Amino acid sequence: MTEIILIFILIMSIIAFFVMGYDKSQAKKKGQRVSERTLWMLALVGGGIGAYLGMQLFRHKTKHTNFRVGFLMLLIAYIFLVFWLLKTDSPIIS
Repeated sequence: MTEIILIFILIMSIIAFFVMGYDKSQAKKKGQRVSERTLWMLALVGGGIGAYLGMQLFRHKTKHTNFRVGFLMLLIAYIFLVFWLLKTDSPIIS
């Protein structure tokens, strides 16, 4: 079960990372944008790490305090979750 959760977080983070890049690209071209709600949902349901890294790498949404703080908090929460899941004495692993 632990492996499934970790793989899910990895996949969602990859998706969130690329969606942040896509939205930044669309913003530059004045094209069809990804809604802020979609960006938040991707970050909340497992993609917090990728969303934060994408925000920093693509310099996207960095002027929005709610994204800066919220995505940072999600990054920290998901990093703690990943480390907790990887601990050998984690109750989920049994």
